[in-house]
Amino acid sequence: MRHRGAGSTRFLRAAATAAVAVLLVSGCEGLDEGSSSTGSGPPAPDGRAISPLKNPDGTKPGLAPVTTDADKAAARKLIEELATKGRGPKTGYARDKFGYAWMDTADGVPLARNGCDTRNDLIHRDGQNLRLRSGSDCVVIAMTLHDPYTGTTIEWRKAKASEVQIDHVVPLSYSWQMGSSRWPVSKRKQLANDVLNLIPVEGRANSAKGDSGPATWLPPNKQIRCAYAVRFAQVAVKYEMPVTAPDKQIMLRQCGG
Repeated sequence: MRHRGAGSTRFLRAAATAAVAVLLVSGCEGLDEGSSSTGSGPPAPDGRAISPLKNPDGTKPGLAPVTTDADKAAARKLIEELATKGRGPKTGYARDKFGYAWMDTADGVPLARNGCDTRNDLIHRDGQNLRLRSGSDCVVIAMTLHDPYTGTTIEWRKAKASEVQIDHVVPLSYSWQMGSSRWPVSKRKQLANDVLNLIPVEGRANSAKGDSGPATWLPPNKQIRCAYAVRFAQVAVKYEMPVTAPDKQIMLRQCGG
């Protein structure tokens, strides 16, 4: 069995290539394999998590807090760019309208067509102490994950019931109600597989979120709520997607607005 070095090397090569690629152009997805979590309360920083303001394409790991006055001002400036509209009907929404999970063929986003599916790309990006399936430099069977949403450390194992899910920061159902129902299928596939919009997190917190916007759900870990608002805004700006007025107001409030 290969260990973390081989997988990480492959991932970093892919990330470097993707960083110079064209970057344009809810839902949540569970892992096929299980996990257990330990710890509660304050975040468990791993020394790798990057502020979303310094990670505009989402190829770097984690979601570090936004703390300085200057960064909070930059966060508010980004959020202020968002257009607003009312949330439309969910009529016609289905997960398969965004392609199957987790495709490696959604062109126009980082890490597409690198030989590893989106789910495993995200585990390589955010996980530590990776153990790979024998003979594979892609498929992870065990890892340590520092979950930004709850501040817990999760020891994920194949044999245990799933407690880790891949969160769509902007849920797919939310996007559908905010206009993606009228997008080309190719753009919807990009949103569903764009690493900018995806974070591996504790399953219970993610299930509680559902397809909520920031006005009705925020991460339990208060220290990263501004960072979460920034990432939500980054996705919305990239895909030219409006948010609801209450969502925008709450997002600004998380960053001192």
